[in-house]
Amino acid sequence: MGRLLPTTPYRGTRDFLPSEMSVRQQVFHQLYEAIERYGFVRYDGPILESAEIYEAKSGQEIANQQLYSLTDRGGRRLALRPEMTPSVARMIAGNAGQLQLPVRWYSHVICHRYERPQRGRMREHLQINVDIFGSDSVSCEIEIFELIHDMMAAIGATRDMWVLRAGDRVLLESILLDVVKVPADKLQETSSLIDRWAKYPREQLVADAEGLGIDEKRFELLEEVLSSGAGVLDYVSEEARSRSMLAQILAGDSRDLVTFDPFIVRGLQYYTGTVFEVFDQHPQNSRSLFGGGRYEDLAGLFTTQRIPGIGFGMGDVTLHDFMEGHGLLPEPRAEVDAVVIPVGADLLPDCRTVARDLRLAGIRTSTPLEPRKLSKELVRADQVGAQVAVVIAPSEWERGLVAVRNLATREQIEVTLSEVVGQVNKLLGR
Repeated sequence: MGRLLPTTPYRGTRDFLPSEMSVRQQVFHQLYEAIERYGFVRYDGPILESAEIYEAKSGQEIANQQLYSLTDRGGRRLALRPEMTPSVARMIAGNAGQLQLPVRWYSHVICHRYERPQRGRMREHLQINVDIFGSDSVSCEIEIFELIHDMMAAIGATRDMWVLRAGDRVLLESILLDVVKVPADKLQETSSLIDRWAKYPREQLVADAEGLGIDEKRFELLEEVLSSGAGVLDYVSEEARSRSMLAQILAGDSRDLVTFDPFIVRGLQYYTGTVFEVFDQHPQNSRSLFGGGRYEDLAGLFTTQRIPGIGFGMGDVTLHDFMEGHGLLPEPRAEVDAVVIPVGADLLPDCRTVARDLRLAGIRTSTPLEPRKLSKELVRADQVGAQVAVVIAPSEWERGLVAVRNLATREQIEVTLSEVVGQVNKLLGR
């Protein structure tokens, strides 16, 4: 016999057994319902895209370090999608003439990034993406924030379990250019420095800032401004405040939806305005769960028509960690609601007839695939979580009767074939 292949999945990817899939599907269903209540419609796209769109729009970390890329037989450079936003921008641009902008779209797709697997990070993950395309209105930000609140509530999370923090690239640009006087050509690198502010000791930040031409005096000014919280608005220009969607929200009735945090920058290059992240408040998992932001013209890579947008991506890995930490994960669903068991192999065709009636009534029903003793089938019925067993025995079947057994109480009654569906539904509480 040759060498056996390993049964473990590729590093950074996961297998999901039926019980795990049941938990995931229940969570996803709740999230889909919350999203669709706002009028978002679902779309999908290819997992393979031109590597160029990520190199142009996703930022250096993804393009240079995390991209799974390949060259096809035609010499075209492709990549497994690391995120969905460039793909949906391509789709919006390609179909803009047929769309009634603005549009609300969402998807749930597999993404791949080559990075070191660790808590909260995998090389393959599922991500829910929610975007509004075609509007510059601050109502888009407000709706996205309201939706996030409803999505978190849909999975059972209360407001003390998480916090939505938001910054603004417009305000940050004013801080850097107008207040700290950072050279314009160092704007992006300085923004990246702020994005990793909480991850490095102050000495390292000072040294990195000096490498960007920011002396210690100006670094202290930057530190003072960023640490002032909502006081940042007093430092920035009036012109910046008027352009900032977030500043409008903080001054209006929706201010309680979000916590202003000037340190929220986000690393993706295409963000141009509001940026935000949802953080877990659990002391053992105090990290960002997901985030997003506004992009003025992401579709500009594909069309001359300006199509602004705002959106976010919610990954399943950090979401699972959050729900597990707060005890919010549901129990796996039972495999079936009912089982139909024949007492004797010759009754298998009749067993399938009864099962078909139950399935047509929307009752998840299984039948034996191999003939086994009644006692073993009842044990299996308990193991798969069935609540009801319909037992077909020769003498009762000849009289047009079957036994319907409550597997929790072990009580059973005989009913006619026409009464089976109603009796099973009654025991199921329907």
